[in-house]
Amino acid sequence: MRAGSEVVARNWRCEFGEVDLVAARPGEVVFCEVKARAGNGFGGPEAAVDARKQARVRRIAATWLSEHRPGAVTVRFDVAAVVGARIHVITDAF
Repeated sequence: MRAGSEVVARNWRCEFGEVDLVAARPGEVVFCEVKARAGNGFGGPEAAVDARKQARVRRIAATWLSEHRPGAVTVRFDVAAVVGARIHVITDAF
């Protein structure tokens, strides 16, 4: 997430599921899915955010935006891939 962003929700839930982080800064709302693995033996954690998971996160984001009405904002979807102690944030992942 970019500098100046504030985490406004963690593990936010609705009828469609849960998103790990919602962050905002003026003019932008970011929905971030966090995936962690102990190692890369079965592929990186970001591989778990497949088309089905992306569609679910989009539905959750639409619900969050409908409930919180942040006005005219750019919406972005990031993935934070955690392997061991290393974190790699994929900005605008989908």
